[in-house]
Amino acid sequence: MAKSRLGVFNNVSLDGYFTDRNGDSRWGYQNDPEWNNFINENAVGGGVLLFGRVTYDTMASYWPTEDAIKTFPLVAKRLNSGAKVVFSRTLDKVSWGNTRLVKSDLVAEVRRMKEEGGEDLIILGSGSIVAQLAKEGLIDTYEVAIHPIALGQGRTMFEGIKNSVALKLVKSRIFGNGCVVLTYEAI
Repeated sequence: MAKSRLGVFNNVSLDGYFTDRNGDSRWGYQNDPEWNNFINENAVGGGVLLFGRVTYDTMASYWPTEDAIKTFPLVAKRLNSGAKVVFSRTLDKVSWGNTRLVKSDLVAEVRRMKEEGGEDLIILGSGSIVAQLAKEGLIDTYEVAIHPIALGQGRTMFEGIKNSVALKLVKSRIFGNGCVVLTYEAI
């Protein structure tokens, strides 16, 4: 069986932050039909979703709600029913359906999951996980949505990386709302 691939999808500001100075990432939402269609198209894909605790808490508190289901029905369906793994040393249990809690070594577990094969793996948000796995060369693709906003301060996806991570641009798309989505493969 072929190895699973690991991809990242993250929204970032023009100045490179995925969260603002208060840890909030809701600034990335763009209510635009073309953008909403793109988000819905991405949601119908497969793969096991990987989260850190902070992103998991945010997602688990929103996507099962009536508002989320009404506003983004395809995304909510995918996120609520799809397989999810949350990596956390502090959580004792998870309540969002179809979620598995992993308290052991992140890098070792992701390496095992990739070797095991099966569905691909996708990280949404979760900057500390992205940085740790990028450092180990475990991420195959990075899909980065750059939003037309400068935050001035916040957190980057690559905090703590000491060595460069070489990437090759394989696809780009410009949206009418000013967002640009860049897809890179690790080289």
